[in-house]
Amino acid sequence: MRPIRKRGSLLERAAESFDFGSVFAAPEGSRAAPIADDRASPLADMMPIPVGPLPIDGARDIERLRPAVAAAGLAGPGEIARVDRDRLAAMGLLVPGAPVGPLAEEFRLVKRQLLTTARTISGALGDRSRVVLVCSANPNDGKTFCAINLALSLAAERDTDVILVDGDVSKPDIMSRLGVADGAGLLDALTNPDLPIENCVVSTDIAGLRLLPAGTRSNHDTELLASDRTAALLNALAGVNPRRIIIIDSPPILAASPAAALAHHAGQALLVVRADHTCDSDLRDAVNLLDGCAHVQLVLNAVTFAARRRHFGSYYGQESLA
Repeated sequence: MRPIRKRGSLLERAAESFDFGSVFAAPEGSRAAPIADDRASPLADMMPIPVGPLPIDGARDIERLRPAVAAAGLAGPGEIARVDRDRLAAMGLLVPGAPVGPLAEEFRLVKRQLLTTARTISGALGDRSRVVLVCSANPNDGKTFCAINLALSLAAERDTDVILVDGDVSKPDIMSRLGVADGAGLLDALTNPDLPIENCVVSTDIAGLRLLPAGTRSNHDTELLASDRTAALLNALAGVNPRRIIIIDSPPILAASPAAALAHHAGQALLVVRADHTCDSDLRDAVNLLDGCAHVQLVLNAVTFAARRRHFGSYYGQESLA
């Protein structure tokens, strides 16, 4: 097998090496990018739909959630959680409102392809076409890093609503990385049928971005995530707004079984491949375990750029030669 070619361009066509249909490059930085530990609109022809506060099923639901919300320090229903921009910058993540650089440009390309695919498959899959699973073969490939950056990039779209779901239920890390307090989440809604999942969704001060925590850990996480209720809840979240995108950060698929279970509920799967680290056999095993999702695409992560080699996004920040 030929090695992954690190061209440093806008799209790495590593699929030619792995015999897959399409691969996107999403390097974690412009030069010798560090690896983020895994604890570390498809509907452009539709009219925009205003995104307001998620519905709450009456005062009874608010009261039922209040103890868990208070215990976790989580923003309650109707409140807005502040995302820690300094924390984002310290971890090398995209920062809303920051100058555009190579990383932002790479994720613009990734999201564009995902949105195009969603539009293409929406006739067959409906709302599920906008449910995207982000995973990797093994830990430390940067899948959480990519999931967060993808969600932040999508949130910058006009009239787009993004829900970033922490589906890595054994080692949840989304809320911590964003500096938002944890609380009731996906597993709580799956365990308690009286708890509307909308009440677990956290609105943030980043326009268009909402978060769904992993929730209370369970010894039956795979069985819960494989259930029909999970499919129903995700479809309900996606169905609220035809411009809503659901991004699910899952566990590494060769390390934990919930990833394969979640793949059955996603219309698309984005498999993060760490350059010079993910081997061919692990990649193929991971793709086989994602057989519940018909549309699997690859992201080449942690590409190292040569100091003077041109790469996509380097145009931004260049001084004028005029």
